[in-house]
Amino acid sequence: MAGVYSVTQINIYIKNMFKQDFVLNKVSIKGEISNCKHHTSGHIYFTLKDELGSISAVMFAGQAKDLAFQLKEGQKVVVNGRIDVYERDGKYQLYANEITLEGAGDLYKRFEELKKNLEEMGMFASEYKRPIPAFSRRIGIVTASTGAAIQDIINISKRRNPYVQLILFPAFVQGDNAKDSIVKGIETLDSMNLDVIIVGRGGGSIEDLWAFNEEIVAKAIFNCNTPVISAVGHETDFTIADFVSDLRAPTPSAAAELAVADIHLIEEQINSYHHVLNQNFDRIIYTKRNLLEKYYLKLNYLNPINQINDKRQRIMDLEDKLNYAIQNKLKYKKHELAILCERLNGLSPLSKLSQGYAYAENLKGNAVNTINNVELYEHLKIHVSDGVIVAKVVEKTSITR
Repeated sequence: MAGVYSVTQINIYIKNMFKQDFVLNKVSIKGEISNCKHHTSGHIYFTLKDELGSISAVMFAGQAKDLAFQLKEGQKVVVNGRIDVYERDGKYQLYANEITLEGAGDLYKRFEELKKNLEEMGMFASEYKRPIPAFSRRIGIVTASTGAAIQDIINISKRRNPYVQLILFPAFVQGDNAKDSIVKGIETLDSMNLDVIIVGRGGGSIEDLWAFNEEIVAKAIFNCNTPVISAVGHETDFTIADFVSDLRAPTPSAAAELAVADIHLIEEQINSYHHVLNQNFDRIIYTKRNLLEKYYLKLNYLNPINQINDKRQRIMDLEDKLNYAIQNKLKYKKHELAILCERLNGLSPLSKLSQGYAYAENLKGNAVNTINNVELYEHLKIHVSDGVIVAKVVEKTSITR
């Protein structure tokens, strides 16, 4: 019975067989670069392929730094290196020491030619780019019904805004029928009055993504009335669809981020607006209330009733002042009159009469203060303190002084 070996032992045995083969230790292979990935460490992982087969390859950072060009999809190259077995996985691959560029691959040439033609037609011009709605409610998606792309879009959309309606057109995104399926999806969703359409798929080689480099897909996106977000492959992958669409997203997840507004941020913004609005209302109400109080005071001041009351009060004050002035005037005049009365009393004949003097007048009422004012036998009235004496002039005697 043959011996039983471990997996590791077999892998080591095969690895040693590869090392003993001088052809495999120094080999040059011609092919087209596909599925090229530049690792952050500096290593380059890629697939070298032709029409009938492919082989995995790696170029470590030590050799990659000496490359005279940027290794990328579609390039036809000649790779010098060795074939060896990776023991852990039991897989053989090409370890590249040197890579020379033989010319762009057929797919890459087609890509560049179509890109140039469409650009000359103006299909990439910025003036044809439509803005993506800030608050989309209905979003169409053209992609495969299975796979990471649609799941990423659904998950991110639900997280950002579960009220957004997602409408999927399950399209082929790879293979001979992919381009027609994608075009049909775009045209179908465009007729549904949506806010935005996401067209895309996950990453892959240039062959895997080629459906999005087809001219009919580019024209369908350009002629679409609904804004289109292209989300094809990974961040480093570019397709014709990216250039002709209204907005390019580096990944399907990023497309969902761009298409679906974050409802939590919207709520925070609304709350902020609400707070500012309340503050503005309070300030306006405070200002208007102060203005109203000012108008109220002014209205009260200008109120006819208040004016009448003010005038009445003023009249009453003036009346009091007038009465006071009259009383003072009367008091002064009474005092002045009393003085005059005293003076008059001192000059009054009656006062003299009470002191023993008499006052004589003729019957006409004229005072007799000299003998020349009377005639003999004329009657006179002589006023004394207690009455009047009627006398007759019987004699006039002149007194010499």
